[in-house]
Amino acid sequence: MQLEHMIYMDHAATTPTDARVADAMEPWVREQYGNPSTLYTIGGYAARAIEEARATIAEFLGAQPDEIFFTSGGTESDNWALKGAADAHRKRGRHLITTTIEHHAVIDTMEFLEKRGYEVTRVPVDSRGIVDPDDVRKALRDDTILVSVMHANNEVGSIQPIAEISELVKDSDALFHTDAVQSVGKIPVDVNQLGVNLLSLSGHKIYGPKGVGALFIRKRTRITPLLHGGGQERRRRAGTQNVPGIIGLAKAIELAAESRESEAERERALVERMWTGLQERIPDMALNGPEDPSLRLPGMINFRVEGIEGEAMILCLDMNRVGVSSGSACTTGSLDPSHVLLAMGIPAELAHGSLRISLGRDNTETDVDYFVDVFAPVVKRLRDMSPVYDK
Repeated sequence: MQLEHMIYMDHAATTPTDARVADAMEPWVREQYGNPSTLYTIGGYAARAIEEARATIAEFLGAQPDEIFFTSGGTESDNWALKGAADAHRKRGRHLITTTIEHHAVIDTMEFLEKRGYEVTRVPVDSRGIVDPDDVRKALRDDTILVSVMHANNEVGSIQPIAEISELVKDSDALFHTDAVQSVGKIPVDVNQLGVNLLSLSGHKIYGPKGVGALFIRKRTRITPLLHGGGQERRRRAGTQNVPGIIGLAKAIELAAESRESEAERERALVERMWTGLQERIPDMALNGPEDPSLRLPGMINFRVEGIEGEAMILCLDMNRVGVSSGSACTTGSLDPSHVLLAMGIPAELAHGSLRISLGRDNTETDVDYFVDVFAPVVKRLRDMSPVYDK
């Protein structure tokens, strides 16, 4: 079915595949279909293409090519980092540290490990959604084997002080993992500057294809494979590689490297224009997350509107051809308030009335102005019907 044009403002959920990425992938779908594990010519082409892609991604992250391992996406990368590190180091200790605002790929994996005898400490965040490195320091113990703190939050965009935390973790024997799925391609991500042992990323958040990602594993980091079978990915991740996806991921990384700084500046300006327009038109609103734009992902803003449910706002905006979110795409359909907003100290009734806007390459000032123009009457109409808003 052909959809009418929609103004898409949910790039934190997923991004459209860039046409240049699709073009780079196309020959590997139709013509160069060889299995990279075979010895004959077309298999060799695929194997070389994978290694070229690995080198491209490694250079972007400041890593070595043999430290990049391809996966099916961010969720697999997070699962592998946590389960693999926990298993490989279980004889030394069973204490893990994470935060209260992680993506469910980390939250649920930590709960899985707890059921298998590991102990998890969850450090809090402040009202901006930012971790205090000193809280991580206080949580570290002699038997701590892994710390996992996301680089940038997927709901409010808060950027965590990963480099500061890594300095503290470095003084212990623990490994340090960061989920960089939201930050790669949007803000600087260098594994050496961040000081991490493990880093997760995903293709579909940066205008690449769905179903492909990578895990950075620093050299000499012991980690148990998550998948067993063939000898792919230097015997650490079994399964025939997704060659078209890997080519697309590398192309998306390449394009992000070319435009990251200018695009970040452009998106920050669009967010500022939007927030200024909303504040002028709509009373009783508040920002969720850092007020300082430098502490937030460039194109993201999360705010709460008093007296209205987020789902109602989303549906009304959808009827006006605008696509936004109330939080993580992975929890769509849940009636529970955002665990991220609750962790920031926002009451449940206000957290329910929050929207996440995440802008991207195709969004313009015209889009932003249209959003403000249609959203203001939506809020008024919903508040007129609301039994809890009486201002």
